Amino acid sequence: MLSVGLTGGIGAGKSEVSRLLGEYGAVIVDADRIAREVVEPGTEGLAAVVAEFGEEVLAPDGTLDRPRLGSIVFGDPERLKALNAIVHPLVGARSAELQRAVSEDAVVVHDVPLLTENGLAPLYDLVVVVDASPATQLDRLVRLRGMDEQDARGRMAAQATREQRLAVADIVIDNDGPLEKLEPQVAEVWRRLRERAGAGGPERRARARVRRVRPRARPAARGRGGALDRPRRREESPRQGGREYARAAARCRGGTPRRQGTSPDAP
Repeated sequence: MLSVGLTGGIGAGKSEVSRLLGEYGAVIVDADRIAREVVEPGTEGLAAVVAEFGEEVLAPDGTLDRPRLGSIVFGDPERLKALNAIVHPLVGARSAELQRAVSEDAVVVHDVPLLTENGLAPLYDLVVVVDASPATQLDRLVRLRGMDEQDARGRMAAQATREQRLAVADIVIDNDGPLEKLEPQVAEVWRRLRERAGAGGPERRARARVRRVRPRARPAARGRGGALDRPRRREESPRQGGREYARAAARCRGGTPRRQGTSPDAP
């Protein structure tokens, strides 16, 4: 089984890439969707949220009033931390359950909006980042999603920077252009993921380097019109990569539960 972390900034097109990979046959574990499931009526997650924030976060029909909860936690790091302490362990447990159920040769793609922000990259065999320029992100949020420009800028600023996301990427998918330029890139990424999934066991995959793509007419710094592979800085040697993965796994097994990087407004 190959475990892949998929991430990207808001408006970058991560959800579309996730959808396309799912159509090709990847098992998609959507952190935001699970974050909603674990706080549905009757769940221990919703009970814990109500105990922490009060019944004012409930809608008249007994479901979680997400806009109300968002108004409480946005701009208040301590309240957001309290919410994450409830939701993240539940999301992590459900994600692990889904991953255990797949076949040995499966490609499992974890769609994690805040993968970079929560330092989750070492938990996956490789990380795919969907990249778009800030100007493109803003245009999509305002023009396609109908968001207020100030609100869109605020949500972008609350996430990791473009440079921070690219720093943890093994594969970068350039999505600054139209959909017809995205689909061939995703097809190529899927081919490589399937190839990687058949390369051997987890130890062999962890020590393998992702091959660099050499597209036509591409600036050296980043790709335009294609998927660009970037070796992780943390994998300068197999031994170093193994140690860092072990440390991340140890943190998850210890006092800090494994967290999935759900977006702040996901619950």
